[in-house]
Amino acid sequence: MNYPSKKLDVTEVVPPGTGHRPPFGLLIAALLYSTVLFFAAGCSPSTDRDAPLIDAESYPESEDRPVILFLGDSLTAGYHLDPADAFPALIQEMLDEQGYDYRAVNAGVSGDTSLDGLNRLDWVLRQPVSVLVLALGANDALRGQPIERIRDNLDEIMSRTRARYPDVRFVLAGMKMPRNYGEPYVSNFEQMFSNLAAEHDAVLIPFLLEGVAGDPVLNLRDGIHPTEEGHKIMANTVWRYLERVL
Repeated sequence: MNYPSKKLDVTEVVPPGTGHRPPFGLLIAALLYSTVLFFAAGCSPSTDRDAPLIDAESYPESEDRPVILFLGDSLTAGYHLDPADAFPALIQEMLDEQGYDYRAVNAGVSGDTSLDGLNRLDWVLRQPVSVLVLALGANDALRGQPIERIRDNLDEIMSRTRARYPDVRFVLAGMKMPRNYGEPYVSNFEQMFSNLAAEHDAVLIPFLLEGVAGDPVLNLRDGIHPTEEGHKIMANTVWRYLERVL
């Protein structure tokens, strides 16, 4: 799948990868759409997760504003949208309007799991990070990964980030799974985010897709990924919690 080209600006770090949606992704899309539940965890794959698509030259050397890093999957990347319409770019507009001197950096990659995010963490942490907005884990759950494994990866991402930047503040984006994934998996998955937030003194967004999930008007035709209007709602949701740590 080809994505629209766009000149790099300060809100972009890793744009979505390209590639076709695997049969697994199609099955998941059908499942979620048929249950009228939308949990956009980035089922579209990134063809090169281990090698980010933007090299070191892309970082503006003269930029000295503290960074808010958005580390996530297709929800963060803005699947099938211009990066300027993804919620991290909209957060940048809010920051500027409210007079906050921060730079929003979009490090979302479509299809990323918590392990993928961990594997590319060193690359995205090359620049100092003041706030980490972590929005990973749903792709793992859609693939039925053990909750403990997901938790360990997210825990390691936050632990390593704080070890490198001791004053970093965390915002953790929680997700929910369709109830037909069964208990206790669904409940344990949701509780995992609350536990991690408490352990790392993070501000918890209970559900990143609040007001967006399940609404066909706010999602693309695949029934999984938010439209531009959906990202506006997501930006407002994130802003309510992000502003607490600014």
